[in-house]
Amino acid sequence: MRDAVIVDACRRLGSGGSPTAVLDDDDSLTDEERSRVPAVAGTSHAVFVREVDDGEYELRFFTTEGELPACGHGTVAAVALLAERSGGGGDDFRVRLRAGTRRFEGWAVREGGRLTASFDPGPVSLRAAKSEEVEALAAGLGIAASDVAGEACVASVGRERLLLPVASRDVLAALTPDFVQLKEACDRFGFLGCYAYSVPEADGVTAARMFAPSIGVPEDIANANSTGCLAAYLAEQGVTRLSVDMGDRLGSPATITATVHDDPTTGRQVRLGGEAASVRTISA
Repeated sequence: MRDAVIVDACRRLGSGGSPTAVLDDDDSLTDEERSRVPAVAGTSHAVFVREVDDGEYELRFFTTEGELPACGHGTVAAVALLAERSGGGGDDFRVRLRAGTRRFEGWAVREGGRLTASFDPGPVSLRAAKSEEVEALAAGLGIAASDVAGEACVASVGRERLLLPVASRDVLAALTPDFVQLKEACDRFGFLGCYAYSVPEADGVTAARMFAPSIGVPEDIANANSTGCLAAYLAEQGVTRLSVDMGDRLGSPATITATVHDDPTTGRQVRLGGEAASVRTISA
């Protein structure tokens, strides 16, 4: 038993968001024990935070199915909690992070009483989706491949997932996945899941739903890394700012923002962000 702080990550205008368990990690738990925490805490994910160097923190992410190489809303939750613990209360906070072998930075800023955390998810790999991949996952979502509104893409920031465009928010809201069929399709192609999104409006505002039964999360309230993947994909079409609404079908509205810029030295960079707040502490 240990304290877990529940952080609502990627909230929308001060409410909703994805409840995420954030725990200080002293390396005393086995990975099997870490995987039990989300069920005990009533969250989809748990993030374990350990200071490994002066001012640098290692993040590890778990669902009930085991460890993940990355978790976007989990990173937002961890950065927000570290910012809240800082002497400045989150004002213009900056922190060095580590997840696996990757080192990156997180930021937080408090405006109008609300804390927004952001981070660099790292390089995004993109490839065109194969017809058999689209057909199998679309069928798992309950739609025909002909109902897909544009080119689907396979993207990864550690593990591949399918980005699947649909015509509108209404079509997105009406999706009724067969999770057994969808899990089988994701497992067959080695996908983390399927991120279905409505065609973005001219100002980059859109909505999405992330289905990931293969990692024990039938539907994710907020999935920041997949939003980062979408931002990298749409940047090739000239879209450099996104605001993505998620979680409405689950009764917990969430919003994730993403910006993209091209650096002459480091290449294309994505920055993901979301409003977050610690809401309670439990024993897990």
